[in-house]
Amino acid sequence: MVGLNPSEVSPTTAVKFLGAGTAACFADLLTFPLDTAKVRLQIQGENQATQVARTVQYRGVLGTILTMVRTEGPRSPYNGLVAGLQRQMSFASIRIGLYDSVKQFYTPKGSDHASIATRILAGCTTGAMAVACAQPTDVVKVRFQASIHLGPGSNRKYRGTMDAYRTIAREEGLRGLWKGTWPNITRNAIVNCAEMVTYDIIKEKLLDHHLFTDNFPCHFVSAFGAGFCATVVASPVDVVKTRYMNSPPGHYRSPLDCMLKMVAQEGSAAFYKGFTPSFLRLGAWNVMMFITYEQLKRALMKVQMLRESPF
Repeated sequence: MVGLNPSEVSPTTAVKFLGAGTAACFADLLTFPLDTAKVRLQIQGENQATQVARTVQYRGVLGTILTMVRTEGPRSPYNGLVAGLQRQMSFASIRIGLYDSVKQFYTPKGSDHASIATRILAGCTTGAMAVACAQPTDVVKVRFQASIHLGPGSNRKYRGTMDAYRTIAREEGLRGLWKGTWPNITRNAIVNCAEMVTYDIIKEKLLDHHLFTDNFPCHFVSAFGAGFCATVVASPVDVVKTRYMNSPPGHYRSPLDCMLKMVAQEGSAAFYKGFTPSFLRLGAWNVMMFITYEQLKRALMKVQMLRESPF
């Protein structure tokens, strides 16, 4: 047996909310360079007219990270980390922390198990709610990850995270902070369903068939399966979302226009640009997040029970 034992009392919504955000931040800290590499690979090909794009070419996950470190310095893979952590603390807390509560809300009274349709509906709901609240943090994160700084003489558009929020709001209006909301809602509804529903079902089946107990090995297998499914179904929407959010004003008329231009200029394979870093990142992120989340829920419930105990 690995990790803390399951709590005798079901975790409260507050425990799930706090645990999900904290676990997601921990997972982001460890996998952020993979996410940055994914963004760079996804936008490669759309800015070929610029001098910087002709100077820097990325090949593969490791090659992208090494090229960034060589040309922009060792901190470059962590560009946008502050916005990324802000995003996870608000975004993951809602889409993951509230998933069980929303699923229970949609489940008919008297039913022992939630149906797949109910789980999908819960995943879509919490995913959309999370995007509506955390979209500005995602826009800033992508802008930082996509920006290329070749040496100390290169121009930095944003001096820092808070400056980025102010600059985008000033230059593009408040709508600029919510740029790409619809493709992001689509993407995160898909990702949330793939992650939460797949994790939920795999874990449930493993426990029902007594293949694992409710501990580390079960959480690892369930999380790995969730990460793979999420990458396969969400990659096309993720590429469109990244390009649209990173584009200058007027470059694309809409997410649909972005998608059509991608197909016309680069072919349908462009939808799976950055697939390997996406899978490495989502797979590793899901494993770390869900394992940490499960342990945090148990630890927080133990702390809560100790505080409420009279002895």
